[in-house]
Formats: sequence, structure tokens, C-alpha cells
Amino acid sequence: MPDARGPAADVLAVNDWRRRVNEMYADVRRTATDDPAAAHTLWRERRDELFAEHPASPLLPEARGAFRGLPVAPYDPAYRFEVRVRQASTQRLEVVTGTDGVVPFERVGRVALEGLGSLSVWALRAYAGGVFLPVKDALAGRPGGTYGGGRYLLDTIKGADLGTSGDDGRGPLVLDLNFAYNPSCAYDPEWMCPLATRGNVLEVEVPVGELAPGPELLPRD
Repeated sequence: MPDARGPAADVLAVNDWRRRVNEMYADVRRTATDDPAAAHTLWRERRDELFAEHPASPLLPEARGAFRGLPVAPYDPAYRFEVRVRQASTQRLEVVTGTDGVVPFERVGRVALEGLGSLSVWALRAYAGGVFLPVKDALAGRPGGTYGGGRYLLDTIKGADLGTSGDDGRGPLVLDLNFAYNPSCAYDPEWMCPLATRGNVLEVEVPVGELAPGPELLPRD
């Protein structure tokens, strides 16, 4: 039987990407228990491999030849937090995405990051659920700063999960902004990604995590 081609191949590639991301974050959580900086190095190296080699990489074909690694700032332990999710008024979003259709999100609470501000925590209200936490900071869209649409910190439906520090899995949440990463639409405009709304905007600069891609990784005019 011939190998899958066309839509089937695309679906299987994305499925494998998510599987590998899940495996990567499982290794990150184990390593971060004793050494968050080492976990960050592992995360950066594994993501570079996926972007460079995987068929579901969001990099466009012409960008892969110039790829030498994602632009990630050095680890800074000051941006790692363990926080409780506090009650907040209910809000609902319905977001059109590139691969998952219209995705409904519901705000389930807020978290306070000392010295930075607070962020909304969202739950995916569809099959399999999931926690979603985007973040946009004051460096967004600035030269040498972060991606203008904001970044993702948690997206558990895609495997991006830094875990909890409690024994029962209910919290506190581990929120380490060194692991903030760009959504796929930062590299390929064909993707449609949920982006940070005003409840997920920090008024301060967050100079850690993945930075905005350079011109060599963006579509050519």
C-alpha cells in the first residue's frame, strides 16, 4: 500500500508534531524539578530540531535553509512563578484557527505575576478540553522585541504544559515566562492562531522566552 499523501499526510504530520511536543514537555517538567535552566536548554534544543526537520514545522520551505535556531533569550529565574488561579468573571471567546476550526474558550480565572501584572487563564470548551494561557508584553511589535501578536505560555491541547507544583494536580500552576513561545502564525501567515486579548496583556517588558523571528525566517515578498 502506498504511503499517505495530501490531506492525510498533513494530518498525520501534525499529529506526530503534537506527540513529540508532548514528549518534549514531559522531559522539560522532569528536568525542571531540579534545574529549570537545564530544562530551558533542553526545550530550546528540541524545538530547534522540530523546526528544522519536522514536516509539520511552521517554517516556510524558503526559511528552512536559513534556519540556525529559534531566537530565544537566555534563561532568567526571575521570570519563573508558581501561582494559584483566582476566581474571575466568566468570559467566552470563539476563535477561528488554522487546523481546529472554531475553538471555544472560556475564562476560568486569573493569575497574578508579582511585579508584572495579571493574566486570564482560559479553558478549551470542546472535546478533550485544555488550558490556554497567551501573553503579550510591552516589547510586542518593537524592533528586537517579541512577536506583535503575543506569545503562548500554556496550550495543553497542543502539549505545552509546564505542570503544577502541587501534589493533586490542581495547582499552583508553574508559569515560567522563559518558555513563552511564538504561535505558528508568526512564521507562516496561512496559520490562524488565537492571540492574546486585553486580559492577557502585560504593560511591562518581558525580555525572556522566544523573541520575534528575524527577516530570514519570514515570508519573502
